Amino acid sequence: MRYSPEALLAFVETVSAGSFSAAARRLRKSQSTISSAVANLETDLGITLFDRSARQPVLTQQGEQVLSYVQAILAASNRLDDLAVSLVAETEAKLSFVLSDTLDADVLENLLAGFAKHFPHTEFECLIGENEDVIDLLQKERAHIGLMEAREHYPNFIGASRMPLLSYMGIYAAPGHPLAIRESLVFDELHAWRELRLTTYIDRGDNAGRGPVWSAPNYLLLLSMAVQGFGWCALPCALVEEFAGEGKLVALPVAGWPRALSVDVVWNKNAPPGVAGRWLREYLLNRNHEHHTQK
Repeated sequence: MRYSPEALLAFVETVSAGSFSAAARRLRKSQSTISSAVANLETDLGITLFDRSARQPVLTQQGEQVLSYVQAILAASNRLDDLAVSLVAETEAKLSFVLSDTLDADVLENLLAGFAKHFPHTEFECLIGENEDVIDLLQKERAHIGLMEAREHYPNFIGASRMPLLSYMGIYAAPGHPLAIRESLVFDELHAWRELRLTTYIDRGDNAGRGPVWSAPNYLLLLSMAVQGFGWCALPCALVEEFAGEGKLVALPVAGWPRALSVDVVWNKNAPPGVAGRWLREYLLNRNHEHHTQK
């Protein structure tokens, strides 16, 4: 191909992220590498893709025209990769799945039973991760398939499809916590008390203007802290039902909660899943799972 895939990806990612530095962070490369790749693409095309006179690069009119073509090229490349894997029909010796604590335990139980039946000789590894940690594991090819809280935009190397079920998040505290006796709350009132917050390894988050915080990289650890009375926490309702034990946590009466949460199945388009991975992905996307609710 006349234009390098790396340059095409750097261009599309820069547009999506809004800057060379943000694209570099997404792609785990240096800013100079991304800038050089885009500059080389401009040289190959003989046009200027970005106006660099502003603080952040802005697409030129020519760049806007090129963008849709580059996106189509990358999409076609991903489809070709999927086709190649399908034609070779190789079953992975080992499949690594990044599981979100937002997934209903019943869905996981049925998934594991189905996987064991269809792929009795494939080693199955289940990892726990949320948000940016899932994307990082997929990019490093440490995992094949992941689940995470749905978002509108992903890095271009990530494929994503929405699961046909909703999870539900509630706000909880131990029965002895001062917030547990309140009859109604608005969310801003919570920040006067210690929050137990999800913070991934990759994205440390920002606590500016908020109250005291303890953090952990997964919801199960946060649940344990909440049960011990260390603060309030937003938790998956299904996880609380499964692991908290009766009477260990109280759902706080916060306006707008519990709230519905969409979950995406995600994978690395540059390293598409094999036979077992595609089966797992299709199982999650196509089965008519019963929606879990807790009001």
